[in-house]
Amino acid sequence: MQGNTTPLAERMRPHSLHDFVGQEHLLAKNAALRKIIESGNIPSMIFWGPPGVGKTTLAHLIASATNRAFFTLSAVHSGVKDVREAIEKADKQRFFGGSPILFIDEIHRFSKSQQDSLLHAVEKGIVVLIGATTENPSFEVIAPLLSRCQVFVLNPLTQEQLELLLRRAIEQDLILKQMRIQLQETEALLRISGGDARKLLNALEIVIQAQNSDEIIITDNLVQETIQKNILLYDKQGEQHYNIISAFIKSVRGSDPNAAVYYLARMLAAGEDIEFIARRMIILAAEDIGLANPNALLLANSCFQAIHNIGMPEARIILAETAIYLATSPKSNSAYLAIDAALEQVEKTGDLPVPLHLRNAPTAFMKQLGYGKNYAYAHDYTNNFVNQEYLPENLSGTCFYTPGDNSRENEIRSFLKNRWKNKYGY
Repeated sequence: MQGNTTPLAERMRPHSLHDFVGQEHLLAKNAALRKIIESGNIPSMIFWGPPGVGKTTLAHLIASATNRAFFTLSAVHSGVKDVREAIEKADKQRFFGGSPILFIDEIHRFSKSQQDSLLHAVEKGIVVLIGATTENPSFEVIAPLLSRCQVFVLNPLTQEQLELLLRRAIEQDLILKQMRIQLQETEALLRISGGDARKLLNALEIVIQAQNSDEIIITDNLVQETIQKNILLYDKQGEQHYNIISAFIKSVRGSDPNAAVYYLARMLAAGEDIEFIARRMIILAAEDIGLANPNALLLANSCFQAIHNIGMPEARIILAETAIYLATSPKSNSAYLAIDAALEQVEKTGDLPVPLHLRNAPTAFMKQLGYGKNYAYAHDYTNNFVNQEYLPENLSGTCFYTPGDNSRENEIRSFLKNRWKNKYGY
């Protein structure tokens, strides 16, 4: 297999609907999408389905079957400028064979403004839009655009269909068919693929490339041993996904902006969901920075809102700015420890009665029972503070929050010590 750099999954991409595996509910004789393709009158559409079931391939086949120009954009790496440039190119070709097809992979990652930039071209027939998404388009595609598209749901591939793809690759690929490959067991390959045809063929190729022989017997043990040694790909549903986000979080927590930006780049290059990254930074801002710098949480939340509005590729700058800010911020996990300590106490002691003086007394009967009696209103006292009990009687003096050792929380410690003296050990 030396010398060929085209991946097996790409080499095995079907060139006609006859070779396409799966989605019989759409492509069988007299099925809805098959009729549309054969008519040549292609509407804008959205393909919704899990990864590796043929969304991109099907878009290519529709363009080929109808002799239309084909333009493609990735929502992960394209901005409004890229969309406009693609539409301009399409506009110049639409009188030569019908409106070109503009295929947008992962269209759910496009921001509202990016999706808005498509509307005019779709309405005027400058392009036929085909979007691919793994997310429910009802939630991820703006209503004006969705109303102009037909949605087709693509189903996961069955075990039989995946095994057919494996046999077809071994028997028909120009390189593999020259080798003596016996497909003895398939369970490990199918499990690794998770129903994704592209991952399935990538895994098969890795196993074959790792053997120094033209005669290979593929077993589950061989697949497991080989994949564990060789597969270093970023998998958004697998172990590497968790390894990378873990390294990112630990780098920010450890105040290393260089490592943080590196792992951020790894995730962006692999097409990680940018909102997933932003959500994790919001959590980190509360858990690991907390009261040492309360502005960190505000910035992280603003980052989430901004990238949702802007989308990629510009969102990478906002994410990087936030990651660097969080990495270089003072750290404290005091709030995280405080709530966990309080939850642990609640688990041990259950529903302890709230002190009577802290209870509301909206009725005369409640007042007779002593609800709210002797409650001291803090604002009636010097410095807006009065020394009274707020915890249940059995927990009086229990300390859950211990200020961290940083300038901001040292001020908090002094504030609390001045108010509560030695009650909580500050």
